[in-house]
Amino acid sequence: MTKAELVAAIAGDVGITKIQASGALESYISNITAELKKNGKLGIVGFGTFSVVKRNARIGRNPQTGKAIQIEAKNVIKFKAGKVLAEKV
Repeated sequence: MTKAELVAAIAGDVGITKIQASGALESYISNITAELKKNGKLGIVGFGTFSVVKRNARIGRNPQTGKAIQIEAKNVIKFKAGKVLAEKV
């Protein structure tokens, strides 16, 4: 599902315009992003938990040449589905 398809689905489910649904989705994304930057964790009961995890630097391999390359440390976002979501899927 693309972002445009998600916006159309939200608009249809709630009975609002696509512009309003797009604004709501953008607000949802920006608020999750802000909370992860601020606290590193966000839980939505019944849906799941987003968290920021530090991935350490490591040595990798270029698949084309086999040459060793240095991969820098970075923060990655992890999502763990909640019980209700997991049961529905």
